[in-house]
Amino acid sequence: MKVLKFGAVWCPGCLVMRPRWKKIEEENPWLETEYYDFDNDKEMVEKHKVGEKVLPVFVFLGKNGQEITRLHGEPSKEEILKLIEGHRNK
Repeated sequence: MKVLKFGAVWCPGCLVMRPRWKKIEEENPWLETEYYDFDNDKEMVEKHKVGEKVLPVFVFLGKNGQEITRLHGEPSKEEILKLIEGHRNK
């Protein structure tokens, strides 16, 4: 599983989520994540249809690279972990 994280320096919710994701990544070293800046990584933003009104966006990809699900805004650590565990082997 891989999680693509989309955010921006001007996004307040993105600032809230940074330390939350840092903890999740420390506790789950097997989890692959990539961060993309909304303003600087336009190719990935367009490819994954990320809109500026819903930042931050977290796109969960399965082993085949297909999107499993996505989260918007400031989900709780528990909500994120539940999704990760539920889709870990996909």
